[in-house]
Amino acid sequence: MFVVNVEGLIMKGDKVLIGKRSIKEKHAGGQLSLIGGTVETAESSNDILENNLKREIMEETGLKVGNFKYVNNTSFVTTSGTDVINIVFSCDWLSGEAVVKDKDEVSELFWMTFDEIINHEASPFYLIDSVQVYKKG
Repeated sequence: MFVVNVEGLIMKGDKVLIGKRSIKEKHAGGQLSLIGGTVETAESSNDILENNLKREIMEETGLKVGNFKYVNNTSFVTTSGTDVINIVFSCDWLSGEAVVKDKDEVSELFWMTFDEIINHEASPFYLIDSVQVYKKG
């Protein structure tokens, strides 16, 4: 059984919102990441992935987003042995100022260009892969 995780490649002009994961995070602490989280059950199953992602982005950053488009998916096993499928969507910034809501999850937020993300020393390979897939369109 997989845990399902969703992440948003949030676009504002030519920049992407990137979070620096808290060093307290068990998975990828201190590394750069897209914004997202674990899919939680809901009463309605319509657009469950997009609705969960919209909620996660609002909870973690205070931003409203829309226009979701599938980018890619990957799987990995956490250090505790949990199988995870990670699904990435691109989405557009609609309103709000990006603010860190919980420093135990995300310590900092940055608007970065694709090249800045790809060349940053704290960008894990899977973040770079998602950005490159998105760029190829």
